[in-house]
Amino acid sequence: MFPPSLLSRAPSPPLTTAPTSIASSQQQQQALRLPPSKQPPLATTLVAAAAAGLLLLSPAPAPSRADPEFKVYYGTAASAANYGGYGGNASKKDTAEYVYDVPEGWKERLVSKVEKGTNGTDSEFFNPRKRSEKEYLTFLSGIRALAPLNAVLNNLALSDVGLQDQIATADDVRSAERADGDGQVYYEYEVAGAGAHSLISVTCARNKLYAHFVTAPNAEWGRDEAVLRRLHESFRTIQPGAPPPATES
Repeated sequence: MFPPSLLSRAPSPPLTTAPTSIASSQQQQQALRLPPSKQPPLATTLVAAAAAGLLLLSPAPAPSRADPEFKVYYGTAASAANYGGYGGNASKKDTAEYVYDVPEGWKERLVSKVEKGTNGTDSEFFNPRKRSEKEYLTFLSGIRALAPLNAVLNNLALSDVGLQDQIATADDVRSAERADGDGQVYYEYEVAGAGAHSLISVTCARNKLYAHFVTAPNAEWGRDEAVLRRLHESFRTIQPGAPPPATES
């Protein structure tokens, strides 16, 4: 038998519980707390969306005569006797009798005195990629008024073999009459030939008949129709004493 003193167990040390740190708990809560949302109010979002929609629906601005890809040509329609012959038209602005647009990059063909005296060609520009795509102007002195609409085109063809061929093979020939803001009357013709397409504008002023031609082979017409129609529509005469149009920038 063991003595009772040997059977008694040593007293266990008292259990202690560490107190929870309040400051540590607050720091953890702050670390987990998300920043407040900065989402804009619903009304602001709707206003911004409406403004964006208006911008998308707004039409693009229409091209103006100041488009940088075109320049204005000033023509004087001088007689062969007074024709200087060669060079540009920078000094002709003040004495110009007519104007029309020319695409940037097109080349001017120098017109000789002989050609001016025989068929009245005053100016001509062409596309260097295709010389038969061109615009030119002829004039005839001593004409006070336009003949009937149908007669003028046939009279023009008498001195233009290319135009004769176009008319002879044309699938469609259209003609119309219009007046500009100054009351100047123009005859407009469109000739859709078998191999080429032409736009012609004819008017009388200063006792002269002016005929502006824009012509191109059908392949180039299909590619450049919008440009060629702009050239056609840009032609106009300048009334005596009226200031010349401003040069495009």
